[in-house]
Amino acid sequence: MATYDLAIVGGGVGGSALATVMAREGYSVLLLEQSETYVDRVRGEWIAPWGVAETRRLGLYDLLRLVGGHHVTRHVTFDESRDPSDAEARTLPLSIFADGVPGPLCLGHPLHCQTLLDAARDAGAEVRRGVQVTSVVAGEKPRLTFEHDGQNFEVGARLLVGADGRASQVREAAGVTLHQDKPHHWFAGLLVESADGWDQDLQAIGTEGDFGFLAFPQGDGRVRIYGGYALGQQHRFKGPDAARQFLDTFAMRCSPMNQHLVAGKPAGPLYSYINADSWTNEPYAPGVVLIGDAAGWNDPIIGLGLSITYRDVRLVSELLKSTDLWNTATLRPYGEERRERMRRLRFAASLQAGLDMEFGEAARERRRLHFERSASDPTLGVHGVAVMAGPEAAPAEFFTEQHRARVLGPLEA
Repeated sequence: MATYDLAIVGGGVGGSALATVMAREGYSVLLLEQSETYVDRVRGEWIAPWGVAETRRLGLYDLLRLVGGHHVTRHVTFDESRDPSDAEARTLPLSIFADGVPGPLCLGHPLHCQTLLDAARDAGAEVRRGVQVTSVVAGEKPRLTFEHDGQNFEVGARLLVGADGRASQVREAAGVTLHQDKPHHWFAGLLVESADGWDQDLQAIGTEGDFGFLAFPQGDGRVRIYGGYALGQQHRFKGPDAARQFLDTFAMRCSPMNQHLVAGKPAGPLYSYINADSWTNEPYAPGVVLIGDAAGWNDPIIGLGLSITYRDVRLVSELLKSTDLWNTATLRPYGEERRERMRRLRFAASLQAGLDMEFGEAARERRRLHFERSASDPTLGVHGVAVMAGPEAAPAEFFTEQHRARVLGPLEA
């Protein structure tokens, strides 16, 4: 039975990034990926400034830029309760959140994954694709079995890494409990091309009527767009014309530039999913550590999946490189940091959802009052600092129910 330092299940961003970092340090790494080809899953294409800083610390930033990583440098919040010119007058520069980072980094997910998988292979990791993992055994002598090219294999490792996403097989085998909060809204996404009139350095969000939108350009006229809508509208974007219907919903008076999105062409699938947060209190067990979505995920309304994953990779790799004792005690600091990180980000996401993804007259008035009060009290927007600069960038008192009441005001349901 072959034995490795690390056997990583899942060759997406997290698994491939960790494989690259550890293989570069001379560790023996087996990286197993189920898919033969990466496809657009409408997730994970925006890295917050603090996440970009993590890619730099991992030595991966230049690689992502080389293959087309695109920085956005300005942000505008549009809303039905304010004039578009007023929103544009409050354009936020995005270079203020992390030293030397011009703003968030956008990169198509399939290319992102393939780039890191190739980097892992180039660094010396053994990479296998088209793999079906058939069993995972945690404990003092972790091992797994898998099928590949019609053959069965059993391998051992000093540590198994679950980087296998939300339905993690490794997490289940390790007996790690996944917690999940109640969903608040539906969220859908689509890649648009030929949106040439959209400023390629500008990201935007906005709410009008019964729909909230987000737009993140990727360069060359491509924009990844998202929309949120009420839970009771689960069938809103279904059928053969769903992508066109979704695009047409972006025609908003509060954001005239959305006309360029409506004029664009769908360049991938339209997926809808609930927004709920999930988390694990201890993303490890004897012989196993979980990273990325396998360890729990944040509401996509604040777009931090990749930033969370890169922080996971950096913390886990640093701990493993610091000692030869790869046990739960070694991984405990990672679990403690991640638990508080995800708690704060759940809080930030719930505030953002309460502002941007609730609809009707009461919600509109809540947003209007929020914009008005924030102009004189910037602390009402500190959750945005946590999103852009990292959850540790905001003091603890801004992640309390008292602060929630301050932000959402007396109209909170």
